[in-house]
Amino acid sequence: MANRIEARPSDGLSYNSTEAKYWDRAGLDKEVERVFDICHGCRLCFNLCPSFPALFDATDRNDGDVRGLTAAEKERVIALCYGCKLCEIKCPYTPRDGHEFQLDFPRLILRAKAVSAKEDGVKLRERLLAHPDQLGKAGAAAPTLANWGCHQKFQRVMMEKLLGIHRGKLLPDFAAETFDKWLRRTGLPAMPAEPTAKVAIFPTCFVNYYNPGPGKAAVEVFAKNGCAVKCPKQNCCGMPALDGGDVEFARKEARANIASMLPLVREGYKIAAINPTCSLMMRAEYPSLLPGAEVKEFAAAVVDSHELLYELHRAGKFNKEFLSTPGTIAYHVPCHLKAQGIGLRSRDLMRQIPGVEVTTVDACTAHDGTWAMKKEFFALSMKWGEKAFAGMREAGARVMATDCPLAAVQIEQATGVRPLHPLEVLARAYKQEQG
Repeated sequence: MANRIEARPSDGLSYNSTEAKYWDRAGLDKEVERVFDICHGCRLCFNLCPSFPALFDATDRNDGDVRGLTAAEKERVIALCYGCKLCEIKCPYTPRDGHEFQLDFPRLILRAKAVSAKEDGVKLRERLLAHPDQLGKAGAAAPTLANWGCHQKFQRVMMEKLLGIHRGKLLPDFAAETFDKWLRRTGLPAMPAEPTAKVAIFPTCFVNYYNPGPGKAAVEVFAKNGCAVKCPKQNCCGMPALDGGDVEFARKEARANIASMLPLVREGYKIAAINPTCSLMMRAEYPSLLPGAEVKEFAAAVVDSHELLYELHRAGKFNKEFLSTPGTIAYHVPCHLKAQGIGLRSRDLMRQIPGVEVTTVDACTAHDGTWAMKKEFFALSMKWGEKAFAGMREAGARVMATDCPLAAVQIEQATGVRPLHPLEVLARAYKQEQG
């Protein structure tokens, strides 16, 4: 077997796109070989996603020497990583744990995508998928027509041929009324005299344009718990752009969100994200995208919605005046929620509802941003998500739930049932059961 590569970081180590060496191809190549070699020797993550089996098989074909991997083999490993971050959670060598190896596989992959995009340009499909607000606005202009078109076989075939979006992938329908329009029509709840917390809701572009239900539930649940609620101007968190290698557009999205919401942060508001991917992006990735103390100040104020509600529960301020119960719930745990290390707070809060029995399904659905939508990865996504799908089916619960709206789409694709967001479960339980 060939001599092992030095496991300690090379001079090319960088996970921060504000550093000049982040963009150095030679430094990146050193780090790819170093990290791939450590992962090949460890193999703890062999069953987490298709990226690692591809790495291990290719390395084995080269007598255990990652330096023998072809450019195509390395690119295959990079392309098969869909950023679930489960490996970072499981890895014993991370910066998070202060290990000298400083290994962060998901951020290395993001760097590789960013450097390639800078060298070769951002591909058309990645540019399109990086702009969910623009896509949402286009569909929201005529949702009935847009939904009709997306259900037509010819249209789906053309989308696959021209854009690489798999013809069989379940796509969410555009909402008849966006969350923004609903909010303008109904208004925000009255400000409590002594609020239990100050909450700036970050509903996400998906909730706004496709599924306003969780956004409406967030307003209701926070108001029910005595919170001061605002919903400031915002745009996509930038994760789709970052995942596609378009760092500059991700920075633009981040700057706009910080400029809009930082004044509220300084008034004592927490930025409560409905989607775990958005909270992860804003609190963990923004400081690596943009320099400055203001970015860190903003990131420190970002929370998961249930994280905030659970703090109210701990303080004895969580409203438990539930009027109905969903009974049994199959709850899927999103990977990006686990990556934040805050615990399963939505599950814990649903358990406060009388008569509830929650079955926890801890497995990745392999949707992960836009990865499952792509022609070349759709079938793989369904294969790697099967453990989660089987767990949700076998629970035999009355209600399915997950915090991640894209995991919900993937679960619906596999089971025929669209899970509720836990905020929707809570909001319904505060009301008398209908019919």
